Amino acid sequence: MWVCGKIKFKMETILEVKNLVKKYNQVVAVDGVSFALRKGVCFGLLGPNGAGKTTTIEVIEDVIPPTAGEIFYKGAPRMPSFREEVGIQFQSTALLNLLTVRETLETFQSFFTKTASVEELVKLCRLDEFLDQYNDKISGGQRQRFLLALALINRPELLFLDEPSTGLDPQARRNLWDLIRGIKAEGKTLILTTHYMEEAQYLCDEVAIMDYGKIIAQASPDELIRQYSRGITVVLPRECYALKANSFPLPVREVKDTIEIKTDDINQCLEQLISHDVDLTDITVRSPNLETVFLNLTGRKLRE
Repeated sequence: MWVCGKIKFKMETILEVKNLVKKYNQVVAVDGVSFALRKGVCFGLLGPNGAGKTTTIEVIEDVIPPTAGEIFYKGAPRMPSFREEVGIQFQSTALLNLLTVRETLETFQSFFTKTASVEELVKLCRLDEFLDQYNDKISGGQRQRFLLALALINRPELLFLDEPSTGLDPQARRNLWDLIRGIKAEGKTLILTTHYMEEAQYLCDEVAIMDYGKIIAQASPDELIRQYSRGITVVLPRECYALKANSFPLPVREVKDTIEIKTDDINQCLEQLISHDVDLTDITVRSPNLETVFLNLTGRKLRE
């Protein structure tokens, strides 16, 4: 809610999930998940493998039914029209190799009553260079831009992006991020799942971290960093740090061939290092980020 003069404006909630549960026999994949999504934001759902995030998204998308809980779209239970009004970019989508990109776009247009034009999608998602190539002849980055265009073909207000940049090289990933930010700037609401914490920190206004089927933390990326990952890490090559154990006033630990020093005051830390004649030529300073938060909350080891 924000205030202008004496008039209060409440930001519109486009999606609300209440106590969502999904069970497979005795296995609880989603265990009481609740959140509300404001219109026009990018919301990230993060978690380790098996945390329940993809199942949560598939239930919300109406791909699989919930065991319990409620899902409201624009303040009301989802109607059959829900599928007409949302866009989905799945983790993997099978496309017909015998069709070109243009022909596939035209085919998908026929599935909906309200659609964007091919020209509009080509410009928005930068498809012009491969529009007349067959689906199996395009690169990974081109394919992800193409799948994003297919998810936008029905002019959705709510867009689901399930790990959209998996497998892309850094340049293609950055290009995709720019596209996603441009789509959000048009007023669309996005739900994003990703294993790339840098991606979530760059794109998302709000993030929920899941583990064992539950949301264990939720806030903006900056707020999560403030809450769960204080301090700065100074990293030095082992050969540059010749001080004896316990001779430095800040916590020091050896990590392989480096020395890591944790501090809340980087200026004081650097002053101490200089006063101890430590060579700072190859120093690295790491500020806390969303990946640090994720590891602190869920653990550093991948689980089956």
